[in-house]
Amino acid sequence: MEIRHTSGYTVSDAPARFDIARAYHWISAESYWGTGIPRATFEKAVAGSLTIGVYAPDGAMAGMARVVTDRATFGWICDVYVDAAHRGAGLGKAIMAFITDHPDLQGFRRMHLATRDAHGLYAQYGFGPLTGADRWMEIRKTYS
Repeated sequence: MEIRHTSGYTVSDAPARFDIARAYHWISAESYWGTGIPRATFEKAVAGSLTIGVYAPDGAMAGMARVVTDRATFGWICDVYVDAAHRGAGLGKAIMAFITDHPDLQGFRRMHLATRDAHGLYAQYGFGPLTGADRWMEIRKTYS
């Protein structure tokens, strides 16, 4: 699926367009959540997800997101990132609109995400506080 944004950017889930080197740099070196992730781990995560790229008018990748999903009942939106040089152009909203409208992501019982600082953006797309948090458990490991 590919959609041209009004600002001239294109949002696409085409794997052939995705710039894995650039994405890896953003997540491993610039994000607060993926610092130090091994390259092989990141590539495996990308391959196993619905991976979305945002491309500037010149074709360079300007942002990204992944949805970890079974494409039937559940999705987890993660690794949403917009390059600093392209922020302020509405690309976060373009990514979320793309995800919301994507045909493989319809009819889910649950769609999750976690954020430290973009609650306002995600609330515009229906996200709110986690319900039933007392039932969720996790194993948390960090990359060093």
